[in-house]
Amino acid sequence: MTDQDKKIIEAFSERNWNEIKTNDSWAIFKVISEFVEAFEKMGRIGPCVSIFGSARTNESDKYYLLAEDLAYKITQHGYGVITGGGPGIMEAANKGANRGGGKSVGLNISLPFEEYSNPYIDRDKKIDFDFFFVRKVMFVKYAQGFVVLPGGFGTLDELFEAITLIQTKKIGKFPIVLVGMEFWGGLVEWIKNTLLENGKISAKDLDLFHLVDTSDEALKIINDFYTKYTLKPNF
Repeated sequence: MTDQDKKIIEAFSERNWNEIKTNDSWAIFKVISEFVEAFEKMGRIGPCVSIFGSARTNESDKYYLLAEDLAYKITQHGYGVITGGGPGIMEAANKGANRGGGKSVGLNISLPFEEYSNPYIDRDKKIDFDFFFVRKVMFVKYAQGFVVLPGGFGTLDELFEAITLIQTKKIGKFPIVLVGMEFWGGLVEWIKNTLLENGKISAKDLDLFHLVDTSDEALKIINDFYTKYTLKPNF
């Protein structure tokens, strides 16, 4: 064993990840560590709904208030709430879950617009990530549904990854709900008029998501789905 290997093993044991960047093969252990920690914590939480949206949304925004209301109602129907743990829509959703006495999960990662975790996450349900792809696995694996409020590139990334995984049958189907017709309507029309019309998707792919305007409509879609299907991890 070389001195460099010994240094890396020591860094790994102390979770000093910056020292592991010098060797790609050793970085695998950091990835595994994140997966193991997250699997162990998330596997004990139970049925949840992942709520997405912009970190830049302020407390007076109608979608902030809607996210808080929806998260509260979700907890009253026996689900926990998973968010990215940051400010904006994520904070609103964790706040609503906290107010409802439900499980409030935050999957944190350090980003320019998410420099802190919001205070409404349960202390034992805050998980920190360095890798985006590990974090996204947790959003999908343990969510019984996706609720997507107005957001930017990150929100779109999470939305379309979930749609793609369901479309290609890599995971089991679960409800995906876009909330805010004014915001999402143009995107949905583009999907219909451009992607569908040009043969890039099938007509049945439009059934992979729903577009609504209210928290009650979003909750109904989730509840209706689980009158037919069993609550379980998605893969």
